[in-house]
Amino acid sequence: MIDVEATFEKYEDEFLKFDRVQNKLHSRRDICAFLLIDKLLPRAGMDMVCAAEHDEIYLDADVEKLAEVATEEDILTLVRCGVHFESSTDSLAMFA
Repeated sequence: MIDVEATFEKYEDEFLKFDRVQNKLHSRRDICAFLLIDKLLPRAGMDMVCAAEHDEIYLDADVEKLAEVATEEDILTLVRCGVHFESSTDSLAMFA
């Protein structure tokens, strides 16, 4: 089990460096992130975006469950796709 928040912080210098993603699930960074989250935490029939505020979208991902299944490489990929950990809500988010 990994510490999701600490792992996101560890890789913050890789934020939006999508060209460094080794095994892209899609050529678009946002869709790549969505597909990886869905692969790790499948929730058929649910929308990936669960909330939005100003220029930020919040993703439907249970961070505690993510900690159980994600690897550091998964988190690094998410960071490179533009996903960040929002500590005020303990959730994953992306800028629109």
